[in-house]
Amino acid sequence: MEHLLTNIKSGINYLLSRIAAVLLTVMSFLVIYQVFTRYVLNNPSDFTEEIVRYLLIWTGFVGAAYAFSTRQHMALLFIRDKLNPVSRKSLMIFTDLLVLAFALFVMTIGGAKLAISARMEYSALLGISRSLVYSMAPISGVFIIIVQIINIWEDATGITIKAKGEV
Repeated sequence: MEHLLTNIKSGINYLLSRIAAVLLTVMSFLVIYQVFTRYVLNNPSDFTEEIVRYLLIWTGFVGAAYAFSTRQHMALLFIRDKLNPVSRKSLMIFTDLLVLAFALFVMTIGGAKLAISARMEYSALLGISRSLVYSMAPISGVFIIIVQIINIWEDATGITIKAKGEV
């Protein structure tokens, strides 16, 4: 079981980190291009602002899923660290269950409904369906659900799954 969870977590971490890197690289080039066309050519590129905005939204969702996978998301640890081991374990499981419920109901189900309802709305400059932009919420939600199941298993068993290459 531990080997399977390690492979799943490693695969998710690899995929999400590569997607985030590509999105950030593309955004950087687009912003440089936008600055160049605006200030050097005096003919600003309109489409780059909208693409960068959408890629930033995607990067936020991908980054959130990656943060939950690596357990590097923001957390207030001062309360958890003051608890005894049994209470700490219960708190960690409860917190992970809350995140799992949020990812399931809000991000995955709610995000899918939002993406479906926006399929006939199109962006102003690019003319692409807004459901393409909104679809990252349920995709990210699925990744977070998988990772939270692994995190809950870690909390319940006390075994920490380290993804390959993770220190």
